[in-house]
Amino acid sequence: MRERTRRAGGKVAPARKVAGARPPEPRGVPGTGRIVTLFIGQGYGFIRPASGREVFFHRSDVQEGTSFNAFAVGDSVTFELLEDLVSGPRALRVERRRPGR
Repeated sequence: MRERTRRAGGKVAPARKVAGARPPEPRGVPGTGRIVTLFIGQGYGFIRPASGREVFFHRSDVQEGTSFNAFAVGDSVTFELLEDLVSGPRALRVERRRPGR
């Protein structure tokens, strides 16, 4: 239950949120794989890691400095795998794999 404070005149106002209280950034398990399906217009795709199951990724999950539109089917990528119990596996911080890595 949220705490409430009384203002002058007897009106009740919701309590203020604490500044800087952000939830922690989700972290996943590092992995590599290849892009097997890409829907540029819808802004999402699927990666197949060595385990063989497909992992969803959204354009907002692409690492800063990497363009979603620059990806192509067959590209080798690195990512962080986040296991979500509700929606299934999801790739975070996706970026094209550099040669030699």
